[in-house]
Amino acid sequence: MAVSQAAAKAEQQLGHGDNAVTAQDVTNPGRDRAAYGDPSETMKALAWMGKNTVEMIETPKPKIIEDRDVILKITGSTVCGSDLHLLHGSVVELEKGDILGHEFCGIVDQVGSAVSKVKKGDRVVASFQIACGDCMYCKKKISSQCARTNANTIENAMYGGRTAGMFGYSHFTGGFAGGQAEYTRVPYGDVNLLKLPDDVPDEKGLYLSDVIATSWNCVVDTGVKEGDVVAIWGAGPIGQMCADFSFINGASRVIMIDQNWRLDYVKEKYPKVETVDFSQLKGQKAVVSKMKEMCDGHGPDVALECVAGEYPKGWLHTIELAAGLETDTSEILNEMIESVKNYGRVGITGVYVGYTNHFNIGSLMERGIRFIGNGQAPVHLYWEDLLKRIQKGEIDPLKMVTHRVKVEDLDKVYYKFQKREDGMQKVYVQTKFSAPPCEGSPALTEY
Repeated sequence: MAVSQAAAKAEQQLGHGDNAVTAQDVTNPGRDRAAYGDPSETMKALAWMGKNTVEMIETPKPKIIEDRDVILKITGSTVCGSDLHLLHGSVVELEKGDILGHEFCGIVDQVGSAVSKVKKGDRVVASFQIACGDCMYCKKKISSQCARTNANTIENAMYGGRTAGMFGYSHFTGGFAGGQAEYTRVPYGDVNLLKLPDDVPDEKGLYLSDVIATSWNCVVDTGVKEGDVVAIWGAGPIGQMCADFSFINGASRVIMIDQNWRLDYVKEKYPKVETVDFSQLKGQKAVVSKMKEMCDGHGPDVALECVAGEYPKGWLHTIELAAGLETDTSEILNEMIESVKNYGRVGITGVYVGYTNHFNIGSLMERGIRFIGNGQAPVHLYWEDLLKRIQKGEIDPLKMVTHRVKVEDLDKVYYKFQKREDGMQKVYVQTKFSAPPCEGSPALTEY
């Protein structure tokens, strides 16, 4: 195998001499066209250009670098709430020109010489994390913790260990170009791609890349079981899927906490879910009091966090975040800890990137709260089963999809999404390679 300089650097950083390490810090093939880009063909892609700025660019199509690479023609991608953390510059180690996008599906365009499980023309969905398939984590299908695909030393120092590489999510997660583009290079393509059957259109299969697996992991990893009352902080697509999956796993009630138009959407699409608009409650502990009131004075059995840590509610955390004294607010975490009944369970799926202040560790310890970091969902552990559930009609990803847009409009979509305009929940991003819309897909919106 012809290992690139980036791969050799990654191998050296990991320090275990493992020749399976893949080429990293290739966040845009235009950075070194001779090494990473097609010599004659270009593509459209969305690039991060600085804090609060993204831009559609023309850049070289990626090429095969290593013999287990696959080049995909992208037929569908989306914008995730966690992409806003990148837009805002909340995730460290972003560089101007990095191609974004961690959820995508497509058609296999080219395969490296060592790829045997997919072939040109196959319809596939990509896992948002990049796994090698052979390390101790990958052998257990805990793909999000792959030991070989993220050589970043800063993450290792901050967290006391590394997580897997991720598409389109900065050099902090290995530095891989994302799928909000017309083509993407997929390292270890025989591991990180799942074939889509003919009865699952791209508009449904795409979301196996992240949101469906992430929501499922949040629910099952936190241990939702028969009869549980589940409270969910955050009514976005992850929260919505968590509501459905909580009921599938036996929850007796689901309560969702958020505000504004998102709750209106939940009321329309998820009639079994009870809602609480926190903006209409008064008092410092208003959400906690409301949860106790709704659950016989004791609180819910389970709390699921589907928001993230960069959104402060009070002035103290607003100041501390702005001053760099913390990276994430603990306000929602404390609400969850204090809301659940004694020996309740709290699962954290929203993105938290570093450190927080004023965390109520006393309540956590004294009341026996099970505080669970769900981690980045191990997509490979779940996606085959979840695909079957889509085929059977048990899961309908289109419930959360409100918009269909063109890849050429992605920069405008980011800004709409950030401002919560047009009732935008989850989008399907089409390219020139996309099939005609499936039944139930939203009509195309052009910006």
